[in-house]
Amino acid sequence: MTDLFQAASRQKLRFETPRGLLSIEDLWDLPLTSARSVSLDTIALDLHAELKAATDVVSFVDQTAKPDEILQLKFDLVKYVIDVRKAEALETRQAAERREAKQRLLAALDRKREQKIETMSEEEINAELAKL
Repeated sequence: MTDLFQAASRQKLRFETPRGLLSIEDLWDLPLTSARSVSLDTIALDLHAELKAATDVVSFVDQTAKPDEILQLKFDLVKYVIDVRKAEALETRQAAERREAKQRLLAALDRKREQKIETMSEEEINAELAKL
């Protein structure tokens, strides 16, 4: 992946959007999707459409042109950022679910302990108090 970012930084890649030109660093700040503003999804879709248009040129006489390497590099970068951001979002969601499950289990454990104390006889309670 280092080669991808090294090539991009050497090329000084910029991404054209309705908000203006964005650098590679700016990609990390964009939302994955958005109905109102520029998102990683809209940039990837635009680049994919450009790549597809570049490869859809068909000639039975001339050798078909390879997709623009810069365009492919841009697409690969955006796709990489999307994949990382999705993985981070999944990890965040899973961590929140684990915290929630732990809280539920701890609350259940507290209830069980309280229930155990409530069912103790007076002698058992006095014995426990004497231990303290």
